[in-house]
Amino acid sequence: MVTAKPKKETTAKPARKTARKPKAVAKTPVHHAEETKHTPVHQETQGKKGDFSGKYFYAIGRRKSAMAKVRGYESGKDIIVNEKPLSKYFPTIDLQKIVTSPLSTLGLEARIGWKINVAGGGIHAQAEAARHGISLALILRNTEDRPTLRKVGYLTRDPRVKERKKPGRKGARRGPQWSKR
Repeated sequence: MVTAKPKKETTAKPARKTARKPKAVAKTPVHHAEETKHTPVHQETQGKKGDFSGKYFYAIGRRKSAMAKVRGYESGKDIIVNEKPLSKYFPTIDLQKIVTSPLSTLGLEARIGWKINVAGGGIHAQAEAARHGISLALILRNTEDRPTLRKVGYLTRDPRVKERKKPGRKGARRGPQWSKR
């Protein structure tokens, strides 16, 4: 004879809180926030590789796994990439043209200095990430440049990345070799 097991008593869990309390944020005086926002990061590079001081325009450009943090200075004239001049970091003229193409489109080649930190990806993806970041920073500088840069395609982040490997496959899509016996 089979006997039925007694049912366990279930206790209701307390309802989950959906609204979180906002964290307290310390307010700083406006004059102090402006001073810290516009100070150059690397003081030692001011005299050597161009004058990078004062107000700047900041943006982040991305391509594949490369990321470029870009600062545009009205007072500078040079383009510095990872503490090196543009021609040293991007040795080929094609890569240099990719980076400076938004500036040449708007006719601003010698009017703005750029300080760029790139990381990740290959050298070509880094150049395209720098181009994307420069384009976004130019829009912060002057919003009237947006239609021109949008038409050329410099504002669109290229979403193509390497597809991940799936389980049971040799790569993203390639299956194992078929064997008859």
